[in-house]
Amino acid sequence: MRDVSDRIQHLRDDFTKFELTEETAGLQPFALFETWMHQALDAEVNEPQAMGLSTVSASGRVSSRMVYLRLAQNHCFGFYGNYQSLKGQHIKAHNRAALLFFWPELQRQIRIEGLITQMAPSDSAAYFKERPRSSQLGAWASPQSAVLKNRSELDHLLEEVNERFKNQAVPCPEFWGGWILTADYYEFWQGRPSRLHDRIIFERSAEQWLRQRIAP
Repeated sequence: MRDVSDRIQHLRDDFTKFELTEETAGLQPFALFETWMHQALDAEVNEPQAMGLSTVSASGRVSSRMVYLRLAQNHCFGFYGNYQSLKGQHIKAHNRAALLFFWPELQRQIRIEGLITQMAPSDSAAYFKERPRSSQLGAWASPQSAVLKNRSELDHLLEEVNERFKNQAVPCPEFWGGWILTADYYEFWQGRPSRLHDRIIFERSAEQWLRQRIAP
């Protein structure tokens, strides 16, 4: 079998679809985020709501994983999960995190950084109620990030939860809910030819946003 490096080092794709100018970027980063997200949805980008979430442990270890964006409003970006999971532990230790959206079909990515807080329990419960029953049961069954002996152990936990909530509504667990990242930094990246990409950043200063172009 060929070495992976041999297969990937010559992959090349020049980026020519769009450009990002100061005029099209505007002065309000959340407005640009909404525009790009609508364009990704209209273009039927695969999983446009998927985003990389990077967090830091108490010891300074960085961890990244994919989560789904479920709320986007006025610089606030919401997602859900198990508060006892690895990401939950990280957020509790360090409430600063980063998000990353990558849409290769549009040759675009967005980086967002900010502070994270937990959602109100009532908001988490309202969203949990809208989830499919199978997802509700899965939230109860999985001790997220804990070590399992094998797959059968997880299947057994699901069977127990199924029996526990048989013929009744599944309540939102106390250990499950949402987080909100409030952005204070954005980077909008648009692929351009010859790797000379457009990169425009916004940083919050008091009540205003400072916009700058940075080198690719």
